[in-house]
Amino acid sequence: MDKITVENVNQPGKSSRVDATKYLAMCEAIETVLKNADTPMTYAQIKQAILPILPQQLFPAGATAGWWIKVVQLDLEAKGNLARTSYKPLRFHLTGSGAGD
Repeated sequence: MDKITVENVNQPGKSSRVDATKYLAMCEAIETVLKNADTPMTYAQIKQAILPILPQQLFPAGATAGWWIKVVQLDLEAKGNLARTSYKPLRFHLTGSGAGD
């Protein structure tokens, strides 16, 4: 099983290794949803928009999707590819240096 190293914006300098296939699938789904959004989205909005487009073989019936959304969100933020708003509820948007760029 291939692994990918992810970072956590809330814990600078700390990294973890996770399943690369699931990470990349979730990253692609998050980028797709946010690129097509007119405004920044909340976590709940992202999750609702992502569930129908996730590969069912990796996330059957959305299993573990919430955990993977958070892992990818924190990693993309740590790498400067995703930003959060300063107001609540928190909303997320891709930066000019989006992960797919």
